[in-house]
Amino acid sequence: MISSLYCSHKITALSSNNIEKDSNYLQNRLPILPGAYQIPEYLPLLINKRIALVANHTSLIENNHLLDTLLQLKIDVVKLFVPEHGLRGEVSAGATILDSKDEKTGIPIVSLYGKTKKPTSAQLQGIDIILFDLQDVGVRFFTYISTLHYIIESASENSKTLVVLDRPNPNGHYVDGPVLDTKYTSFVGMHPIPMVYGLTIGELGKMMIGEKWLKTDSSFQYKLIKCKNYNRSFQYHLPVKPSPNLPNMRAIWLYPGTCLFEGTNWSLGRGTNSPFQIFGHPALPNADTTFIPIELIGAKNPPHKDVLCKGYSCKNINVDSLFNSKLIPLSYILKAYHLRTDSFFLKNNFFDLLAGTDQLRNQIQLGWTEVQIRKSWKSELEIFRKRSLKYQVY
Repeated sequence: MISSLYCSHKITALSSNNIEKDSNYLQNRLPILPGAYQIPEYLPLLINKRIALVANHTSLIENNHLLDTLLQLKIDVVKLFVPEHGLRGEVSAGATILDSKDEKTGIPIVSLYGKTKKPTSAQLQGIDIILFDLQDVGVRFFTYISTLHYIIESASENSKTLVVLDRPNPNGHYVDGPVLDTKYTSFVGMHPIPMVYGLTIGELGKMMIGEKWLKTDSSFQYKLIKCKNYNRSFQYHLPVKPSPNLPNMRAIWLYPGTCLFEGTNWSLGRGTNSPFQIFGHPALPNADTTFIPIELIGAKNPPHKDVLCKGYSCKNINVDSLFNSKLIPLSYILKAYHLRTDSFFLKNNFFDLLAGTDQLRNQIQLGWTEVQIRKSWKSELEIFRKRSLKYQVY
């Protein structure tokens, strides 16, 4: 039984508008196997224990959900903790998730994206081990790392062992962007890290603990189950969408730059079949594409819903060039600001929370060039790169 569940498997690309594959990706090398595949390494830790599983639709071993695999192996999973986007990955970004039960197994689901983002002592009562398995994308405002922060903190406070099943970071091959100023700490940025931080989620968890960015007891046990055959320089194509609006690798590699439109009055394509790959506004006089955002699964009430937007498409950009640039795609937000409509930046300062600082917005408003902006990040990025080295396991 066990051997059939952790057999070798070939990672396949997401279905995605004829995405080109990098030559490195197609090399004849051993398949990358996420931590969840390393069943012999973590199964002994779980036997005869009561398990709380932090998981969602990305928690897969081949085509099997980790939960189903554990139950087949007679592991006693008694509670499910679920982050943003829900257990099945169909909940819109920012939408509240309610406590419920898994329809398939009847196991209670506790939402970590509603009133409670950190498991309470009562919710962890009777739990022996917390098992964590979420596919991150390596960008600071992708909230699964904030969920890990609170899981670590709660596990330590309640004397629970935390086992993290690591997964490759599709943006793990570079470090870029402004480092978060702690004055702008929020759920979309909890740590003084760059926008793109170049670590797997398991490595970042080690850094959270090692840099004392959260409270942990000296006896707290953090066990990291590593990926096999993973190198952060490899081009890794995710086998499943990490969230409803990241449907392909083009979106994932554009995401660090195009997500900044969330803090503006422009659309970034939510409610279309190309989220994070197009951007526009109804008031633009001329552009190279048009689109109408509509309500879709995972895109409830998108900006400029049912209104014709004129804008620009990134859908024809070669994906290898996006991967190989090793830079946040910054030119799109600069172009949009140059063509700006009234009140380009939202008054709620969400742009600053995404950027982790008000400096980027100020630089854009002052007319700084992309070269000048990137130069302003250089010293802090070097400090972070050196600091993060001791937490790298790949």
